[in-house]
Amino acid sequence: MSRLGYLTKRLAMAVPVVWLGTTVTWFAIFMGPIDPASRLLSEGQMRNPAAYEAAQTQLGLNQPPLQHYVDWLTNLLTFDLGQTWLLYEGSNVNALILDFLPRTLWLGLWSVLIAVAIGVPLGFYAGLHSNSLSDYLASFGGIVWRAMPNFWLAIMLLAVLSISPTVLGIDFQWESLFVPIDSISGSPDMSRLGTVDGFLAATKKVLPAALVLGSASMGNEMRIGRTAMLEVRNEEYVDFAKAKGVSDRVLVWKHIFRNALVPLIPIITSEAFLLIGGSVLVETVFGINGIGYLFYQAAIQGDLPLVGTLMYVFILMTVGINLIQDVLYTIIDPRVGLEGS
Repeated sequence: MSRLGYLTKRLAMAVPVVWLGTTVTWFAIFMGPIDPASRLLSEGQMRNPAAYEAAQTQLGLNQPPLQHYVDWLTNLLTFDLGQTWLLYEGSNVNALILDFLPRTLWLGLWSVLIAVAIGVPLGFYAGLHSNSLSDYLASFGGIVWRAMPNFWLAIMLLAVLSISPTVLGIDFQWESLFVPIDSISGSPDMSRLGTVDGFLAATKKVLPAALVLGSASMGNEMRIGRTAMLEVRNEEYVDFAKAKGVSDRVLVWKHIFRNALVPLIPIITSEAFLLIGGSVLVETVFGINGIGYLFYQAAIQGDLPLVGTLMYVFILMTVGINLIQDVLYTIIDPRVGLEGS
C-alpha cells in the first residue's frame, strides 16, 4: 500500500469516529436527564406551558427525535451552527468559534513546542550519555518536573508574576494578561499576529499558561526519549555502522536520532489530546478567552446546545491530531503503511 493509500484509508476510518462521537454527544445532551428547553427558561417561565413549548420549538425539540438528530447532524456537518441561547445571547456560533479558537490553538502550539523543545533534547542527551552525571541530573529534573502538580505550578507563576512581572528581562505586564469575564474579544489579540509587535505580544501573553499546560508533557517526553535512545543505541545495525567506520555525528543524526523519534510520536500526540482538555482549566485560570474557556462558560450557564457544538469542535481537533500522527509516522518511518505491497 502506498503512502497516499495508507493516509486515505486512515482518513476514511476517521469518518465513523466523528459520527459516533457526535451521536453520543447528541444523545447525552438532548436525550439525557437534563432538559435543554428548561435551561432557557427562568423559574417563573418554567411553570408556563406555553413558554416551555416555545423553548422546545426554538431548539427544534418539538419534532421526532430521529428528525431532530438528522437536522442537528446535518447542521454540524455543514457548519451551520446557528446562534447561542444563553451565553452571549443571539451571537453567531460560527463567529464565536472563529474568535475564540485561534487563542486555544496558539496556546496549544506553544505548550507542545515548550514540551518538545525541552523534554526531547534532554531525554536524548541523557540517553546518549547514560550513567553519567548529566544523565542523573537530567533524569532527576525530569522526575521532579513530571511530579510537579500543574495547579501548584500555576499558583506559583501567578504569585511570582503578580509580584515581579519582569522575568529574565521580559516584561510580562501581568495586568494586561487578564480580560474582563464578559469580554468577547479576549486575550491575546490574534488579529495583529501577522505583525512583529502583535506576534511578540500574543506569545508573551500565553507563555505562562503554555508552561503550565506543557509541564507534565515535558518530563514524560524526556523519560520516553531517554529510553528510546538507549534502545536504539543497542540495536545491531548501530554496531554494524560503527564497524563500518561511520562517524559519531552521522551515526547519531542519520541512524539513532530518527529511529528514536518513532516511539515518541504517539507520546507527543497523546499529550496534545491532554492539551485539549487541559485548556479548559488553564484558560479559565489565566484569563485567556479560548475555546476551552468558552466551553466552561457554556457548561456552567447551561447553554447545552453550545456545549454540544463545542464538543463537535473538540472531536474534530482530536481526529485531526490523530491524522497528523499518521502523517508524521509515514515521514519518519517510510515502512509505515507498506504492509502487503
